[in-house]
Amino acid sequence: MSEPTTTMFGIHGHSIGLRQERLKLLASNLANVDTPGYKARDLDFQTQLRRAIGEAAPGAPARTQPGHLGATTEPGLDGLVYRLPLQPSLDGNTVDAEYEQATFARAALEYRASLNFIDGRVRRLLTAITGS
Repeated sequence: MSEPTTTMFGIHGHSIGLRQERLKLLASNLANVDTPGYKARDLDFQTQLRRAIGEAAPGAPARTQPGHLGATTEPGLDGLVYRLPLQPSLDGNTVDAEYEQATFARAALEYRASLNFIDGRVRRLLTAITGS
């Protein structure tokens, strides 16, 4: 966390890339709503954000030495999780269009909020530099 952008943008500097990746996954789910056998995927945002800022998950053992093992319940390296269907379909597709649309809308709103925060911070820096 010693990078200048980390302190300047706070957690939003880390979250913006994760939010963008999550939006891509949700859009892929919506695009494959009629694909037989497609499994809906999502990003475990909280876990990935903790990993990005170097924070352990709640209840996870702390790593005090480089040789220590991490928690055994971490998601895979890619951080993707498969969504369990609320109503199973006959063709094996686990995408629920209404749920995915609502999740996408919320994720887009969170992405925009992070962008607005970063934009405001950059504008304040430019004002400080230029003096107007």
